[in-house]
Amino acid sequence: MDENRLGMMEGRFADILWQSAPISTGDLIKVCETQFGWKRTTTYTMLKRLCQRGLFRNDNGTVVVLMPREKFHQRQSEQFVSDTFGGSLPAFIATFTKGKTLSDEEADEIQRLIDRSRRKNGHKNEEDTK
Repeated sequence: MDENRLGMMEGRFADILWQSAPISTGDLIKVCETQFGWKRTTTYTMLKRLCQRGLFRNDNGTVVVLMPREKFHQRQSEQFVSDTFGGSLPAFIATFTKGKTLSDEEADEIQRLIDRSRRKNGHKNEEDTK
């Protein structure tokens, strides 16, 4: 089982948990019955799967988040770049932007991300040397 991937229904279920947690299992069962038409056992089965992956925990009838959505998506992204591009972020960006023109806003945002990363790593950027 790939810990960094969720099936379609797992993803929809996880989104409910990320938005609602902490949530009682009773309330979760009601939400899943309304949203998906699930029986109690289906909800518990899906919850158990996501708890085994370390995303959530059923704490005496209250579901709590162990891994925030942003951290999970970060892990997914890192795994994708690793699996598909040998871990090379520049190769990913080159492929992603090939044949696509970035808007000025997109290019500026990417540059801000790069500058922020450089500052975290103790490197100076162009603006720091002016």
